[in-house]
Amino acid sequence: MIQTKTIFAVNSPGTIIYGRNSFEEVGEYAKKLGTKALIISDPIMEKLGFVNQCSTFLKGQGLGAASYLGIKSEPVDTYVMEGLEILQDEECDVIISVGGGSCIDVAKAIAVVATNGGYIGDYMKMQKIAEITPIPHIAIPTTAGTGSEATDATVITNTTNDVKMMIKQPAFLPNIAIVDPVLTLTSPPSITAATGIDALSHAIESYLSRLAHTYSNMLALSAIDLIVNNILKVYEDGSDLDAREAMSIGSLQAGQSFSNASVALVHGMSRPIGALFHVPHGISNAMLLPAVLEYSKDACIERLADLGKFFNKKDKNLSQEELADLVIDSIREMCKKMKIGNLQEWGIEKDAFYTAIPKMAVDAIASGSPANNPKVPTQEELIELYKIAYEYEF
Repeated sequence: MIQTKTIFAVNSPGTIIYGRNSFEEVGEYAKKLGTKALIISDPIMEKLGFVNQCSTFLKGQGLGAASYLGIKSEPVDTYVMEGLEILQDEECDVIISVGGGSCIDVAKAIAVVATNGGYIGDYMKMQKIAEITPIPHIAIPTTAGTGSEATDATVITNTTNDVKMMIKQPAFLPNIAIVDPVLTLTSPPSITAATGIDALSHAIESYLSRLAHTYSNMLALSAIDLIVNNILKVYEDGSDLDAREAMSIGSLQAGQSFSNASVALVHGMSRPIGALFHVPHGISNAMLLPAVLEYSKDACIERLADLGKFFNKKDKNLSQEELADLVIDSIREMCKKMKIGNLQEWGIEKDAFYTAIPKMAVDAIASGSPANNPKVPTQEELIELYKIAYEYEF
C-alpha cells in the first residue's frame, strides 16, 4: 500500500506562529512583506469584529488596509475574480485571509493569479505552472478544521460546470500561518463539528494514503490523538480554550500531513457533493468517512488498526480486525453525537442525488484523490458507494 520511494520533499508555510492571542502579531509580520494589505474575509468575520481588529493591528504597524468580504459560500471562481479586482484597484502588495477554509482558499488563488495571470482553473493538474512569486499571503484560520493555512492546495468551484477544482502547487502555500485558538471560540457547535471532522478526515486519509511517508505519518498520528481526545469537548463546551487550542494544533498538523501525503477517497467523493448540492465540505466528509473506511478496511487493516489505540483506552487484547472495526464504529458514534446525519437527512432529494451519481463518480475519479486510497475503486464501485452513503446509518 505504501509507496516504495525513499526520498521525499516536505512543503510547509515559511513561518508558523501559533498560540493564544497570536493574531495580535499580524501587523508585525505583515510589515515585513508589504505596505498595504488586502484582507480577505466574509460578512460573519466582519460582524464578529475580526476584520476590524486585523485592520487595527495593521495600522498600528503603519500599514494600509483594504478588504474583500464577498465570500458567502464555499469558494468559487467568481470570488477569485472579484477579490483580484479589488487587490489591483487598491494596489495592495500583501494578502491576509481571516476566516475558514473558504476565505483562505480564495486568498491563495488570488495571490497566485495576481502575478501569474490567467484563470484559476488553468492551474488545475499543473496545466499552468505558477512560475512567478505570488503576492505574499498571511493565512489566519478562525476554525479548527480545514488546515488550509498549512497546505499548498486550493479548492475552487468552477461555476460554469459545477466542478470543484482541486489545484495543488507549491506556490499556493501561504508565506505565514497564524494559528490563534482564541479566534475559534466563536465557532458554533455545528461549525465546530463540521470542521473538526474535516480535520480528522485529513489526518486519517493522509495516514492511510498510498503517498504516506514517515514525516507525514508523524504529523497525522499526532493530529488524530489531539482531535479524537478534544472534538467532543469543544462541541459540548465551546468555551473550553484548552480543548480549542488542542483542536487548532491538531488541524494544523493534519493540514501539513495531507499537504505532503495527499487525501484519498473521502475527499474525492466529497467535492462533487459540495459542488452540486452545496453541502459544506466538512459535513460531506463526515457523511462519507465511516462508509469509505468500511469499504477500504481489507486493504489497510494494519494501518487502520494502528489508529485503534486512540479510541481504545481499556482492552489491550483486541485483534487487528477488532481495532479497525472500533475505529469505524467510534467515528460513526462521534458523528451521531454531533448530530451529523446522512445525505438523505440533509434534505437532498433521492431522485436528484441518484441522477447526479454518474457525474459525481466521474468527477471524483478525475480529481485524482481516489487513486491515493488503499483500495482504489472502479467507477461502478464509486457509484455504489454514493448510494450507500445516501442512507448510511450513524
